[in-house]
Amino acid sequence: MGAEDELLEAVHESHADALYRYVVRRTGDEEEARDVVQETLLRAWRHPEVLERSEESVRAWLFTVARNLVVDHLRSARRTREHATGHLPEREEHDRTQAVLDSWLVADALVSLSPDHRAVVVGAYYGGRSVAELATELGVPTGTVKSRLHYGLRALRLALQEKGVTS
Repeated sequence: MGAEDELLEAVHESHADALYRYVVRRTGDEEEARDVVQETLLRAWRHPEVLERSEESVRAWLFTVARNLVVDHLRSARRTREHATGHLPEREEHDRTQAVLDSWLVADALVSLSPDHRAVVVGAYYGGRSVAELATELGVPTGTVKSRLHYGLRALRLALQEKGVTS
């Protein structure tokens, strides 16, 4: 740790609490006060020549910088136009109309499949089950599940095309 860092740490130890209390009294906002104190100490770090002055001079400089930051913030457009609120705004929700219509089309097309094909397609795509799991569940060989899945998807594609859905 260099001499400047030690000096800045000593300045922080000596003045940060007093600066914080001063800014809280000026702003009434603890969060803002922390930000102002941090910015004040950052400016002191950027101007190490200030830290070499007498203790009273450093303190006066820090409080002047803090006061100016508070005044700048109070005058800022953000402060005059933005207001804190206790509740979050409603989240934007995307229009799900098309998704609902698509799901109706698929559900209607699934009804047109044979029960065996429908069971395999629904189990695989909506249930997330593997071919082996479906074979065990339906009591048929895995080759039969694969065949039913292939022909079921083919029939589903044709049913959707009949309803005007293009790929």
